[in-house]
Amino acid sequence: MQLVFATNNSNKIKEIQSMLPESIEIISLESIGCHEEIPETADTIEKNAIMKANYVTEKYGYDCFADDTGLEVDALNGEPGVFSARYAGEQRSSEDNMTQLLSNLEDKTNRKAQFKTVITLNLKGKQYLFTGISRGEITLERTGNQGFGYDPIFRPENYQETFAQLSLETKNKISHRGKATVELIAFLTNNKI
Repeated sequence: MQLVFATNNSNKIKEIQSMLPESIEIISLESIGCHEEIPETADTIEKNAIMKANYVTEKYGYDCFADDTGLEVDALNGEPGVFSARYAGEQRSSEDNMTQLLSNLEDKTNRKAQFKTVITLNLKGKQYLFTGISRGEITLERTGNQGFGYDPIFRPENYQETFAQLSLETKNKISHRGKATVELIAFLTNNKI
């Protein structure tokens, strides 16, 4: 089976393809001729995932799935949340975003945070949502060079390392995206799609 993954983020594609059974092949947006920026203007992570999946299905006619992820920090009332990718501006720089977040947390002792991923699957005229959450805390400084985004400053519960220090295999087992993807795979497998 082939499914379009509504993202241009090659890191996300690599992460998720590594978890999927061989019977499911991910098709990139580039492969279907979608080169435009898909709007992400909703006010929640769920609505953004739905918006992206619907865009591909309605405009290109493909069954697809899309995800949206946000980092929600307790001491910042859930920021950056839906604005995680653009926290420090439209340039979408991971370095700038981490600098902004660490600066905003400078005088805070509560560093608890969670990553939340929602995957929307549009399949055969129906829509399904899958959610994964990974709880942890924001570190005082960047550590590690694996992963992407906020990984160098997020330490998951029960680990001494940040996401950026963990192997892809370990991260996929405990991460928000990994958990949501496991739900997606179980659904596709159990329903013999």
